[in-house]
Amino acid sequence: MAFNYNWNRRTFLGTLGALLGTLFSGRMAFALPPKARDKAAPLSGFGSTGNVYEELGVTTVINGQGTMTVLGGSLMRPEVEAVMAMAGRHFVSIPDLEVAAGKRIVEMLKLPEGYGAIVTSGAAAAMQSGLAGILTGDNPKFIEQLPDLTGLKSEVIIQKSHRNPFDHQLRSTGVKLVVIESREDLKKAINPQTAMMHFTNFADNEGQIKAEEWVKLAHENQIPAFIDAAADTPPVSRLWDFANMGYDLIAFSGGKAIRGPQCAGLLIGKKDLVAYALLNNSPHEDTLGRSQKVGKEEIVGMVKALESYLKEDHDALNKEWQRRLDYISGQITRIPGVTTSFPAPEIANHVPHMHIKWDSARIALTPREAAAALRSGKPSIVLASGEHGEVLSMNSFMLQPGEEKIIAQELGKVLKSHAA
Repeated sequence: MAFNYNWNRRTFLGTLGALLGTLFSGRMAFALPPKARDKAAPLSGFGSTGNVYEELGVTTVINGQGTMTVLGGSLMRPEVEAVMAMAGRHFVSIPDLEVAAGKRIVEMLKLPEGYGAIVTSGAAAAMQSGLAGILTGDNPKFIEQLPDLTGLKSEVIIQKSHRNPFDHQLRSTGVKLVVIESREDLKKAINPQTAMMHFTNFADNEGQIKAEEWVKLAHENQIPAFIDAAADTPPVSRLWDFANMGYDLIAFSGGKAIRGPQCAGLLIGKKDLVAYALLNNSPHEDTLGRSQKVGKEEIVGMVKALESYLKEDHDALNKEWQRRLDYISGQITRIPGVTTSFPAPEIANHVPHMHIKWDSARIALTPREAAAALRSGKPSIVLASGEHGEVLSMNSFMLQPGEEKIIAQELGKVLKSHAA
């Protein structure tokens, strides 16, 4: 490995002092050494055809399902790819870069005084390292022993309706999830072993305690509050809303609507907790988060992606995404028995969506069968089925220009071929 961090208390606290000092003072400048761009040599071997996926025998798809990790998230902007290439031409101290990038992110988002940020290897990694930092603080012994919680607090409170596969990241630290439903349950659950109160923002409408009240109750009991807001942009204001609410730590995905690197995310929060999270994370060795590596290229790319995202005309984008859906709807509803509706999710992937239904007496096909036919076709098209009852559903914000025409044509063929 490039660096060998020796975990004795003196060197550890020296690293911590540098990190905290920079986070609190903001004196670290975000800069990479300039270097003339090398002329690109003609590519030979792998990649020379221009389609690396085809060379590997993997089918590319038209993505009408959205920013799904299993499909590769989103597509990075050209300017993000450009700065990542620049970053790949130099070596740099990763902890220093994290602090400097965090400072720039805080400035761009105009976060409240006392907040910091780091780039993580996704929102899930932000959840794990954020909780780890709350548990261990700056104690190297505790950092090394995770997930052994001997001598540490060991419980995290979560609402029953907020349980989901992503809380595996919390459980990986060794904590016990204490599941509650009501305010009375919460009051009874709080005890000296309570380390954190966790909130899943996309489940805000499902729990009895809402986001603003959750953080208020946490602070009334001197407990840190964490919110998972992974896919909750747009609206863009979500990037600072939860900090303004007072949440101690907030996780976002970088490779969804922000269109940063797929293997990047953001941990935003109180400066000391963000610094502790970084100490529990790569590149520091003998830590729970050592496997959650985020490279210099992704860190720099995330900064650029945020800069670009903040400058976008979000209203214009929304109109374009709706226009694409309207086009598809206009084509397929010409088929007798086919209807469409446009219910946008209130939280998470808050962009125009379309549900497609048809009269089964006229078209002998289920939504799942239609989705499978589109997926196995050429071109391969991915739409969602089974998520909202007996409908085929899609969004258009990950489509490339003109792909709405392809979807309309291919879906029309599938539906017509099963018409009575």
